Amino acid sequence: MSAAFFVYILASERNGTLYIGMTNDLVRRAFEHRGEDAKGFTKTYGVKRLVYFELHDTAYAAITREKRLKKWPREWKMNLIERENPHWLDLYDDIARP
Repeated sequence: MSAAFFVYILASERNGTLYIGMTNDLVRRAFEHRGEDAKGFTKTYGVKRLVYFELHDTAYAAITREKRLKKWPREWKMNLIERENPHWLDLYDDIARP
């Protein structure tokens, strides 16, 4: 069984505030961000919509990618999202289904 690690981007709305994170359980982590009891940046700015994610084989690869994305200019991040999810749909329901 191979491990899976995810880099993900949440948004408050289309072209809104962005949050980039990394996790080994995307469904759980996205659910936590959506929760009313979540504290921190995502709650403060209403960043709950999962608009982008990518899979990595190792934690090192995911952490490296997360750090790179965080340094990218905002325009590059927006282009990345729009290439994969042009309507900025919330992808949570797609990944949370059994």
